[in-house]
Amino acid sequence: MKKIILFLFAIGITTMSSVCMAGMSTSKVRKETRFLTDKMAYELNLSNAQYNDIYEINFDFLYSIRNTIDYVAKGYQWAMNDYYDALDVRNDDLRWVLNNSQYRRFMNMDYFYRPIYVTNKNWSFRVYNIYVNRNHFYYPKPHHYQSYCGANWRPYNSGNSYYKNRHKHDSYYSGNHSVRNERVYQANRRSDFGSVTVRPNTSTRPSNMNNSSTRPSSSSSSNASTRPSTSTSSSSSRPSNNSNSSSNRESSSNRGSSNSNRGNSNSSSSSNSGSSNRRSESTSTRSNSSSTSTRSSNSGSSSTSTRSSSSTSRRSSDNSTSSDSNSSSSSRRSNTGR
Repeated sequence: MKKIILFLFAIGITTMSSVCMAGMSTSKVRKETRFLTDKMAYELNLSNAQYNDIYEINFDFLYSIRNTIDYVAKGYQWAMNDYYDALDVRNDDLRWVLNNSQYRRFMNMDYFYRPIYVTNKNWSFRVYNIYVNRNHFYYPKPHHYQSYCGANWRPYNSGNSYYKNRHKHDSYYSGNHSVRNERVYQANRRSDFGSVTVRPNTSTRPSNMNNSSTRPSSSSSSNASTRPSTSTSSSSSRPSNNSNSSSNRESSSNRGSSNSNRGNSNSSSSSNSGSSNRRSESTSTRSNSSSTSTRSSNSGSSSTSTRSSSSTSRRSSDNSTSSDSNSSSSSRRSNTGR
């Protein structure tokens, strides 16, 4: 019983570790495309223009095989043929984006040149054997990560490569780049799908497996007309990890400066307000003091006037009393004489 449990557990681990994308959604295609393109940009030293173009090429390739790669793992001959046809188209498009030295390095990296293989009847990306952390990216998302829907795919350009003559390199790789080259095809096939047992009588692709009918709408062809220029200044700049952080730092600096200005303005306003209040209080105090002085002066005048009036009244009363006394004395003297 214990052996059975361990066996089932091992099967579960193997299943989870495989990257099977049956009926893979468009969002899943975008994520896998970005991971593969990000690692190519890191190892091949891609410019920003190359990074964006190769994202499109990888997206078209993965989307075109998303409904057939499971049939490859099941041993259908027509599915293998479709896969290698799509891979050769993808690698030919890359030949017009990469320069000669970049393309030679690209061909020597199986996890880029032939990115998918099958083991234990499950298919997966070779790049995950090299870069095991599937959430780590060296560069930001391409500028059209969400908007690109296959506008530059070859069937939409009369079977011609949209990328031919877009990049001005000193030299392009001119050797044989086809994975289906007769000299190496069998070796490539054994390396990619050697564990797959090909089913007999499966060389003809069913009519209901038309890849072009399941591609994203080509209504987004306007993307091609609005793509950034591949001028020298654009090509010389690599995808930057710091673009977002730089923008954030600049924004933070501006916000800090703005806050400082507002702080200084508020401080100055408070200072002016305080000075105005102090001047107002001082003026009010002087006014009150003047008013108090005036009231004191008026009070003093009133008091002096009252005291003068009282003194005059008392003097009048004394004079009157003296007059009465003199009159009484004269009267007594007169009576005595008689």
